[in-house]
Amino acid sequence: MRAQRPARRSPAPEALSQDTKSRILDAAESLFTEHGFEATSLRSLTAAAGVNLAAVNYHFGTKEELFQAVLTRRLDPMNQERIDLLDRYRREAGGRPLTCEKILSAMLIPALRLARDEKRGGKEFLRVLGRAYADPAPFIRNFLSAQYAEMISRFKDAFLEALPHLTKQELTWRLHFVMGALSYTLAGTDALKLMAQVLPNDRDNDEKLLQRLAPFLAAGLKAPLGDAKKLELVAND
Repeated sequence: MRAQRPARRSPAPEALSQDTKSRILDAAESLFTEHGFEATSLRSLTAAAGVNLAAVNYHFGTKEELFQAVLTRRLDPMNQERIDLLDRYRREAGGRPLTCEKILSAMLIPALRLARDEKRGGKEFLRVLGRAYADPAPFIRNFLSAQYAEMISRFKDAFLEALPHLTKQELTWRLHFVMGALSYTLAGTDALKLMAQVLPNDRDNDEKLLQRLAPFLAAGLKAPLGDAKKLELVAND
């Protein structure tokens, strides 16, 4: 008499739920990268993930909350890496102010690591991030500002030490310009096409692109302060 084979166990409900959640996030990340937040419909998202609308609502609620989940899944670990790297540089500096270039390195190196790690979304997620920073939707800007206030504050403090000739207001403006340049570079394809023309066989275009960007950003941050009176007049117009 043949021994009975043990019955196959079905995956636990928790595992199925987590798999569904991951598929929705992966599909959303891909669609948000290609189309942006506004142009991505829930219908296209459910079709890409192979789920129904009820599953999206159950796991994430609204489309806005889904977009936030797409960001935090990758951004939380990357921004923690940024804080850890900045803290390490400050310890190594032994109380001396970090250079502007060193602070920018703490911002960019974790982004480069993520770009090379396809398991964490790779360069496609950096495009999502670039789109998010450039997106005019108020909820995205408010979410990013609130979610990463601690990281932003730490980097601002470090930049103020490195750039004592700048006021807090002027530094805020310059960091706004820095994020604009970084967002455009990450979100757009123009710069990537340019790099492909210059270095058509180079597999590390993303890394070299950010390495080119770093000196440009540092030069803008370190530029002499303009005429304070004229700047005040412009601000008051």
